[in-house]
Amino acid sequence: MRIAASAIIITLLGLTGCQREKRDIRPSPADLAIYGDAAKESTLRPGGPVTPQPVVNNPYNASSYDISEGQRLFNWYNCSGCHANGGGGIGPPLIKKEWTYGGEPANIFDTIVKGRPNGMPSWGGRIPAYQIWQIVAYVRSMNGEQPTSATPTRADTIQTNPQNLVNRVSGQTK
Repeated sequence: MRIAASAIIITLLGLTGCQREKRDIRPSPADLAIYGDAAKESTLRPGGPVTPQPVVNNPYNASSYDISEGQRLFNWYNCSGCHANGGGGIGPPLIKKEWTYGGEPANIFDTIVKGRPNGMPSWGGRIPAYQIWQIVAYVRSMNGEQPTSATPTRADTIQTNPQNLVNRVSGQTK
C-alpha cells in the first residue's frame, strides 16, 4: 500500500513537472498584420536616432508542431520552387547566417508579407499571419536557430537516392 501511494505521488510530481507544448489547433482568424517599420534592417536612420522600436516576437517559436506545419506550408505555397528547399535557386539560399534584410523573426515575417525588390513577391494578402509565423519558424530551423528538441532531425520527404541522405548529428554516420 505504501509503495503504491509513493508511486502515485512520484507520478503526479513527474506529470506536474513536465512542460507540455501548447498547440493552438484553431488559431484566431487571419489578420493582415503588417508591422510597418517594426523590423529594423539597419541602425542607420535619416534624421538621427529614432525612439526604440517595438520588439515583435514569433508566437510560434520553438514549437515542433509549428515548425513541421511551417515545413508543410513552405512546400504547399511553393516556396521551395524559388528557394530550392533552403539551398537557393532562383531565390536566395535560406541556409545562411547573414541575411540581406535581417534574419530575426520580424525581418523574415516582413520579407514574406511585404516582399522584396527584384524577385520576392508580397504574400501579405494571401497567407494568414499565423501561417507566415509558422513558415518563419521553419525557415529559422533550417539555420539551427530553433531548439534541437523542436527541430526534426530529417526531412519529411522521401529520399529517393541513398547518397543524398545526410545525418544532421555531427560525428555520426551510417
